[in-house]
Amino acid sequence: MQAIELQATIDENHQIHLQLPDDYPPQVAKVIVLLETISAPPLKKRQFGQFKGKIHIADDFNDEFCSI
Repeated sequence: MQAIELQATIDENHQIHLQLPDDYPPQVAKVIVLLETISAPPLKKRQFGQFKGKIHIADDFNDEFCSI
């Protein structure tokens, strides 16, 4: 078994057209399609202070919970 990598584009008819090198003899082949993922849109830039007043930290937040 031999593997080669070819670039292909899926057209609007959902078809892929491949052209193998001329030195490949006619034979049965298995085709595996690996789709590259489309990158997610960039996240909205954070702004300093955008959560001001929305978070509350208790005054005793840093106190020890138990003494041994």
